[in-house]
Amino acid sequence: MNQAVILAGGQGKRMKAPIPKPMFRVLGEPMLEWVLGACEQAEIPRICVVTGYEAQQITDYLGDRCETAYQAERLGTGHAVMQTLPFLKQDTDGNTLVLCGDAPFIDKDTIIGALERHIAERNAVTVITARVPQPFGYGRILRTDSGIAGIIEEKDATDAQRQINEINSGCYWFRTGKLIELLSKITNNNKQQEYYLTDTVAIALDEGMRAGAFCSENPDVVLGANDRKGLLALNTAARNAVLNYHMENGVGFTCTDGIIIERSVKIGAGTEILPGTILRGKTVIGENCVIGPNCVIENTEIGDNVRLNTVQAYESRIDAGVKIGPYVHIRPNSHICSGAAIGDFVEIKNSEIGSGTMIAHLAYIGDSDVGRKVNIGCGCVTVNFDGVRKSRCEIGDHAFVGCNTNLIAPVKLGKDCYTAAGSTITTDIPDYALAIDRGTLEIKEGYTLRKFAKKKK
Repeated sequence: MNQAVILAGGQGKRMKAPIPKPMFRVLGEPMLEWVLGACEQAEIPRICVVTGYEAQQITDYLGDRCETAYQAERLGTGHAVMQTLPFLKQDTDGNTLVLCGDAPFIDKDTIIGALERHIAERNAVTVITARVPQPFGYGRILRTDSGIAGIIEEKDATDAQRQINEINSGCYWFRTGKLIELLSKITNNNKQQEYYLTDTVAIALDEGMRAGAFCSENPDVVLGANDRKGLLALNTAARNAVLNYHMENGVGFTCTDGIIIERSVKIGAGTEILPGTILRGKTVIGENCVIGPNCVIENTEIGDNVRLNTVQAYESRIDAGVKIGPYVHIRPNSHICSGAAIGDFVEIKNSEIGSGTMIAHLAYIGDSDVGRKVNIGCGCVTVNFDGVRKSRCEIGDHAFVGCNTNLIAPVKLGKDCYTAAGSTITTDIPDYALAIDRGTLEIKEGYTLRKFAKKKK
């Protein structure tokens, strides 16, 4: 059986935050999640994650998704893999993939291609490599006609070897039985007194085992982050890759300033994304929409031909032909039905807004069921919370809610009914009725003259 070991025990001191380095996020997801996802896409059935610094954060994140091993002391990559020996020994006949939890761009095709090469060449170890234009600082791959002769580090390389642009990604396929054997033979006889996994390649070659290399077509497999600048570079690379993917599928961008699209987002052809827009989570956007500028959309389903301008929408559904914005907040569990129009400074929360309904400006609609072709005037509020519990309002089809109306939940407005501007509605209103509740008007004549007289004194 094939299995994977992911090294995720690093602290990342230069990040200057109490978070394991693989848990820092690239496009909204921990780097570790990118690596796990690649293994799962490659259908690797058994995975063990090596934890170390702040291990509980990683184990809490993983849950029962895969096995873990704990590296109490950070004594090198070889030492980290040693902590997985109980996991490795459960199945010694297959192959083991070793990956770095802070190198997020490993991909399914590279994993599968490297495994096929590893098996075909009957290698004890196959190093995953990449060719890059600027190899400075990386270990160079020394090739022979029949495989590789080793990995030479930058500081130890000759001038000629430094010209080699094929570099070690830090990822390997091993025959599991050979990996267990090689781990027993690596030592810490070096300046750092650490056990390096790269030493297994030299030991394998010295003992007559075959070592090979698989050069990935994805040069980004080598990219990792040791500090915040490196993390920004990873985010930039991921962001550009996602934007290119969507452009290839017919999504338009006139300018990409401030646009962040997480890789789980789906966008239909003909849609245009304007600057300052952030699309997160399991958001799905239909065809021929205009999203932006300055929108934040998270875990929301959006139909075709929707126009959103400066909108924040979370965990909701927006049907086809809806126009919303600017400065609108759509809170979770809301459903905006087709053809509705929502104008500036409106907040919708846990509500259904019927087809063709208009909420032009300055309104709060919370915990409400609003019918078809309703008109809600400026300054209207559904008063849904009495300090103890929340209640719902219901507004029938074709109702007209006058400006500055307060609907004190639970209350129901019938179909085709009207409320007069400035009314506070506390009881149900029947179909076709006009509700007027403005209290009793009291006029105190001469009030300001008396007030100003007192002020002068």
